[in-house]
Amino acid sequence: MHWADVVAKEVADTCDHPLIATGISPTGIIHVGSLREAITGESVRSAVEGLGKEVRLIYLIDSFDPLRKRYDFLPEKFEEYVGMPISRIPCPCGKHRNYAHHFVQPFLDAVDSLGVKCEIIWTHELYEEGKFAECIDKTFKKRDQIIQILHEVTGKEAKDDYAPYNPVCEKCGRFTKPIFDTYEFPFVEYDCNCGHHGKADIRKGDGKLTWRLEWPAKWMIFGTSAEPFGKDHAAAGGSYDSGKRLVSEIYGGKAPHPIPYEFVQLKGVGQMHKSLGCSVTGLDAINMTPPEVLNYLFLRVNPSRAIDYDSGMGTLDMADEYDRMERLFFGGEWTDSEENSVRAYEIAQHNHVPSKLPLQVPYRHLVNVVQMASDFDGVMDILSRTEDMSEASSEDIDRLKRRVSCVRYWLNGFAPDQVKFSIQQSIPADVELTMNEKVFFQALVTRMNDCPWDAETINTIISEIAKESPIGSKGAYKALYKILIGKTAGPRIGSFLASMDKKFVINRFIQASQ
Repeated sequence: MHWADVVAKEVADTCDHPLIATGISPTGIIHVGSLREAITGESVRSAVEGLGKEVRLIYLIDSFDPLRKRYDFLPEKFEEYVGMPISRIPCPCGKHRNYAHHFVQPFLDAVDSLGVKCEIIWTHELYEEGKFAECIDKTFKKRDQIIQILHEVTGKEAKDDYAPYNPVCEKCGRFTKPIFDTYEFPFVEYDCNCGHHGKADIRKGDGKLTWRLEWPAKWMIFGTSAEPFGKDHAAAGGSYDSGKRLVSEIYGGKAPHPIPYEFVQLKGVGQMHKSLGCSVTGLDAINMTPPEVLNYLFLRVNPSRAIDYDSGMGTLDMADEYDRMERLFFGGEWTDSEENSVRAYEIAQHNHVPSKLPLQVPYRHLVNVVQMASDFDGVMDILSRTEDMSEASSEDIDRLKRRVSCVRYWLNGFAPDQVKFSIQQSIPADVELTMNEKVFFQALVTRMNDCPWDAETINTIISEIAKESPIGSKGAYKALYKILIGKTAGPRIGSFLASMDKKFVINRFIQASQ
């Protein structure tokens, strides 16, 4: 049974109105690993829905977190905002409501393309609406008990000055410490390092809970049934361990079903971190990977297993694997070892599985076609030579458009040079051909003038002539690539030539034979 089905059954059997929660802290560039949490949450939501339960998925934006330092990708002026809530820091580009919105909104817009059906909730608004007030009140009244719980769970020294709630200074705008013995609902006083003495109202956005108290408070507020989170929170003595006790012993609630997941790593680069700029962001992954394939990438393995994200040739391999699982699903037959992968394909559709096998254009072929056409109409013209497009539905065309867009994005930033090419308008000036190569092209012209224009026939003719030629098969392919793209290697020659206009190819061979 697929892991998402296992979690979904547990949730459906134990909760009348299941709620799945996910979240993100947009303090900086959002990396590709953050997609795992959103896609994992949606997979469980759709699996619970598939069991006939009404279920919600919420996506909590931790927009009231502080900016802990000025990251390298920020202008120097942002040094003055360190320690302030990111919802109250200006947008770096001036086009968004604030700092948090700047980093997360484009990501949320893109996540929508993955079919993630979630309700967006901004944490700073929850504080401003007083949703945390009851929990904050309990942290002041039970602070000694909280300190003891954290000591027992983490093994760290119990500190009498531990503050589960930090006010925001009304003068400098930074988080500071409360004066505990001044608390009387709903106010607490504070002395800020800037020299200001003030009073915070816990019913408003005048302060926030620390992470170990805020997370279980969210469980209490929303009645969370299940939640995916990084393995660091699931470690012994981590946030989930302390949260389980705090939500029951301090807030009077219940911890959700945990779905801890391993980190996503850039292949050959190492583990990524949320607060650092990285070579592949979540937006990059969404823009260069078809949404259905990206969903499948995260669902094909158990959350407890790490994922190596390969933005190079691995992108093509994953698209090919997805298409193969799609064919198996609609074919109705697969091996035991393929069962979970086929189910991952199904879950990746989020309960919107196509009614029949969609049009499949081999992804590697599409990479070649995109480089031969200037726009989508050009892509369609080329595909009409090599693919049967007569029964393509509007859904097929939409999916093809999305894949073409992904391929272009990939080619412009992440594709290795070995797959890049451009068809030369004439034989490159620096290409010199031997007499044997010219004879080879003369023979091609003779054989191909009247032959059917398809990949299999073209391959057969080239192979037969190359065997009889002194240049051999290896030399034949090199010669072909030289006169067409100015390189000594390129796409699979049969489908490549079949994708081009026959007259154009024959004329190029005639030019090369002279």
